[in-house]
Amino acid sequence: MAPPAVLRELALALAAALAVLGSLLCIAWKVWTRGTGTGTGWDGWWERELRELRDRQPPGHALDWRQVLVLGLDGAGKSSVLHYICSQTAREHMAPTQGFNWAQLSVEGLEMDLLEVGGSQNLRAYWPDYLSEAHVLVFVVDSVDRSRLLTARQELHTLLAAEPRLPLVVLANKQDQSDALSAAELQEELALHTLSGERELFLLPTSATWASLSTATSVLHVKSLLITLLSQP
Repeated sequence: MAPPAVLRELALALAAALAVLGSLLCIAWKVWTRGTGTGTGWDGWWERELRELRDRQPPGHALDWRQVLVLGLDGAGKSSVLHYICSQTAREHMAPTQGFNWAQLSVEGLEMDLLEVGGSQNLRAYWPDYLSEAHVLVFVVDSVDRSRLLTARQELHTLLAAEPRLPLVVLANKQDQSDALSAAELQEELALHTLSGERELFLLPTSATWASLSTATSVLHVKSLLITLLSQP
């Protein structure tokens, strides 16, 4: 009989593989049914928005599709960022992402898919598999978790080496916490100054909370930036 440690590693590997397979099937189904189905999302509100937007489009006009890949270490606040970008409703607790989350926005002629892949150690090896379909990479960093900033930097730079021209939006999240590092401090910690000048790079301080939606660190500024970036020809 295999030792418990071996069984545990096998279980983690299987769970990661199933999560990735599930997300790939979801993306495939999304592509297959694009423009014909309704899908599901945060509270379903975007379904009505998408339908109304399409009804206003001239015959034969299709929305431009773009995918935003949302990554970051576990606990960075990725799910909260997605929630408040897509639905301005209060949430007291957000469960950790075990595999992936998917949401959609349709605004200003864009159909924007936001795909979040979990940030636990066993899932990070699969992150590069999602880069090829992405138009923008959003990397969320916990500004309070100093102990894992080196890990976040290493994971980020590994991703960027694989896609040297992919636009990057780094979110210095949890700025509502008193001990959070500033965006300028995170720029240094993440060595963003070493990146190629050919890449579009943005660093935004964010607080993915209900109370912060009307502040300078609101994630709604991220939404506006993504719309601007993805509207470019």
